[in-house]
Amino acid sequence: MTAYLLDWVNLLGRWVHMITGIAWIGASFYFIWLDNSLETPKSAADSEKGVSGEVWSVHGGGMYHAQKYRLAPATMPEHLHWFKWEAYTTWITGMFMLALMYWYGAEIYLIDPGVAELSKTAAIAIGIAVIVVGWFAYDKLCESDISKNETTMAAILFVTLTLIAFGLCQLFSGRGAYMHFGAMLGTIMVGNVFFVIIPGQKDLVRAKEEGREPDPIHGIRGKQRSVHNTYFTLPVLFVMISNHYAMTYGHKYNWLILIVITLIGALIRIYFVARHKGKASLTPIIAAFILLAGLVAVVAPQQSDRLSVKLSGAVDIDSIHKIVTERCSSCHANTPTQPGFQAAPKGIVFETPEDITRQATIIHQQTVVTKAMPIGNLTAMTDEERASIDAWFVQLK
Repeated sequence: MTAYLLDWVNLLGRWVHMITGIAWIGASFYFIWLDNSLETPKSAADSEKGVSGEVWSVHGGGMYHAQKYRLAPATMPEHLHWFKWEAYTTWITGMFMLALMYWYGAEIYLIDPGVAELSKTAAIAIGIAVIVVGWFAYDKLCESDISKNETTMAAILFVTLTLIAFGLCQLFSGRGAYMHFGAMLGTIMVGNVFFVIIPGQKDLVRAKEEGREPDPIHGIRGKQRSVHNTYFTLPVLFVMISNHYAMTYGHKYNWLILIVITLIGALIRIYFVARHKGKASLTPIIAAFILLAGLVAVVAPQQSDRLSVKLSGAVDIDSIHKIVTERCSSCHANTPTQPGFQAAPKGIVFETPEDITRQATIIHQQTVVTKAMPIGNLTAMTDEERASIDAWFVQLK
């Protein structure tokens, strides 16, 4: 019953996280577009009352006229909408899912003895430290004089993220490393909203209510953090779906794949942000597709990836059935015996020789090519057993 209830908690947590994430990212993308699409006001009266830009748009059967003030209108409106709870709820549900899956279930999803021998306490502590320290380090960097040079700032961020990706992949399972990398970026994004953007907006409102001149620094800082957030968005979205693709997190160069995809996501956003302003150079988008094509080629299974282990016995379906039953069927069964699993992951069952033969490609990909399964190698599958699966799979072809 506990595993069943955890499945429901997991489902509802993911659902709410996805819903609020869509709301946050949608609003973020819209306002980045809006900011970059503003035109000089046509009316002199609008300019005189402080309007710095405007844009007309059509959607859902209606026409909209959006205007942006240089700071704020002379009289504050009665109703002012704040875009903040989309971000906060996304982070709260995301951290809930991280704690449920990767901290509560650390021995399954976070710790891989083949990568590093960590206790559950140590692994969780490292994960939390990376997220917390990541935010504070980033925040201090933004407050320093370095942030005044966008190129230098971007270079330092990229190098730092590369080192973090590498370090995480030397400590955690591929899935755990990717998720903590994404959680760190997500925390930076929500930290920007909570500690910088919203406080700056509140000070602007207070200034107008108190009849004093608003401090323009809040708008400058808020714009900087908002732009950073839009560049982090696509890498974070990739991390959210990455656990379905062992070819990435299960690769021996998983840290490099992670940072290249992070770069690809940032380049795509760079292009679209520029595109909102009008005609944009195709260089960022071309570079992104070149990197993606190169990644697809490099990650593709190679003949050299085959395990060169001397086998001690014959390789046939009976021997493979025995290996899979011992190493995989505790999870992939109609009634899993592995604690924490109410049903077979993705509904994939390996109970009969026919089940195994029918799903030979999946078994080979996950146990030999990526070595992502058994998850965290909980059942201690040996290299000889992986080599037996490899040899058997080659015979089937």
